Amino acid sequence: MQQDEFEQVDLSTFFDSQGPSPVQNEKAEMLTTQQKQLIQEVMPLIKQIDPEKAKSYHDRLEALESLAQSVAKFPSLLERHELIGGTRTPTSLIDSLIDHQNAGDSTLQLPSKAMLGKGLLVAKMHTFSSFAKYTHHIPELKKYSKAFDTETISSMYSLLIEDVYLNLISDNTQPLEFRREWALSLLLLWEHWNDQGSTQVAPVLESVWMARRRLAPAFGTMMGTSELLQISMQMDDQWIAFIKQKLGDSGVSQAMEEFLFGISYEQINTLRTILKEKGIPAIGRDEVSKFLGEHVKSDAGLDYRDFYAKYTIRRDNARSRTRLKLNGPHKTLEDYFIQFVTVQNKEKQNNDTFAKEK
Repeated sequence: MQQDEFEQVDLSTFFDSQGPSPVQNEKAEMLTTQQKQLIQEVMPLIKQIDPEKAKSYHDRLEALESLAQSVAKFPSLLERHELIGGTRTPTSLIDSLIDHQNAGDSTLQLPSKAMLGKGLLVAKMHTFSSFAKYTHHIPELKKYSKAFDTETISSMYSLLIEDVYLNLISDNTQPLEFRREWALSLLLLWEHWNDQGSTQVAPVLESVWMARRRLAPAFGTMMGTSELLQISMQMDDQWIAFIKQKLGDSGVSQAMEEFLFGISYEQINTLRTILKEKGIPAIGRDEVSKFLGEHVKSDAGLDYRDFYAKYTIRRDNARSRTRLKLNGPHKTLEDYFIQFVTVQNKEKQNNDTFAKEK
């Protein structure tokens, strides 16, 4: 994910200003610089090979552009506005996110621009995925397939990170300063649907997800030790620090097991009991459904939609356990990791401040 593709916003300007917001620039950029370059390179080649397909893609891109301009006409989430319902500022939006603690779906509580931008992101994701599949099967274009797949996965990451922020913001056991920081990051994400605030986290999580896609979990001891080692060997120091410091926490270890094995905490415990009672040392992935007595898909799959679906299952299960006060992880692995990074960053900031004051 590129760190310099969007203009950085100094939010203190908006928080301190009491005047009306400036007139918005309604011309929005639908594609990042990297995405534009990719499209500009591949479209002429597609036109040479299959003019009809090129026309179809051209029409799709025009539709996306039109949608992007419509989204841009809605008031910015990073500026002060006098709306029908009253004055809205970034601070009031953050307060609203913090204060809204009602159970159930939050769709109707979120800003219109956030929801419309999310629709645009999904449409872009499907378009990039279509490009990836098409170029993969055309020898002259195959070299572009991986780049389009990367853009698709990055878009999926933005959807997923929105969920993580909403989960952490709603957790009233977290320090208020952290919840406000996550809420601010969420506003930035909604404004551009490119997470400027988590460029530190994105590469690590994407690497973990990619490693998990290639992983075939062994259903034997059900401890996930070998799987975790395989993934961690490919990761950076931040991930290693997370494993060393947090894997001893029951919630983190349980969330890690769900992530590694692709089945729920409850299903993992059931399978452990069955294997122990029957004295079976290990089973294959294709046998998991038979032993559990229900159809389960334990592998992550290579399609971005499959992977996101597996994440949402873990997310929904965690929310249900929290609401019903059940045993098991009350957060996803992604929640725990971003929470860990936030704490680390705050500690580093405090240490830097202390060092300067000496």
